[in-house]
Amino acid sequence: MTLICGIDEAGRGPLCGPVFASAVILDSNLVFNGLKDSKKLSENNRDILYEEIKEKAIEYSFATASVEEIDNLNILQASLLAMERAFSLLKKRANFIYIDGIYCPNIKKPMEAVIKGDSLIPAISAASIIAKVERDKYMKKLDEKYPQYNLKKHKGYPTKEHLVLLNQYGVNEIYRRTFKPVQKLINKKNT
Repeated sequence: MTLICGIDEAGRGPLCGPVFASAVILDSNLVFNGLKDSKKLSENNRDILYEEIKEKAIEYSFATASVEEIDNLNILQASLLAMERAFSLLKKRANFIYIDGIYCPNIKKPMEAVIKGDSLIPAISAASIIAKVERDKYMKKLDEKYPQYNLKKHKGYPTKEHLVLLNQYGVNEIYRRTFKPVQKLINKKNT
């Protein structure tokens, strides 16, 4: 049986928190209704598909790269590292891997990067959903620790509200210091 794995990440754009990646192997005979890029789904539909993927996937995993790794490596390299980690957690070995985007992680398997793959290839769509839901769950937990930033609402993305709150409460250890809006605040405070 040929096993196809899809890999995608979630959380490249936020100002805080880790980047998440997921690897998913789907049964090619299964049909998932509504499976598409996680960004094109409502939170409710994402959650429904997330449960369905977990139940029906041959296998799935997710992994992260930390804020420190993002700042040390850069967001692209940290995303690729999270993808490698997610793939390494799979017990079954895929014969081929599809990656969303234009860059491939360092995995010794035949693979192809596919632009808009999260809208074109079901296994990537599934990985997109797992990564997004897992990251959102993580950000909701962070919100409990740091309620002043309202992370449960914007999930760390640089919304107008988030930037106002960041300016008001300052930068702490959950923030990506190499991201421009965060850097600006650090520089402003140091001058």
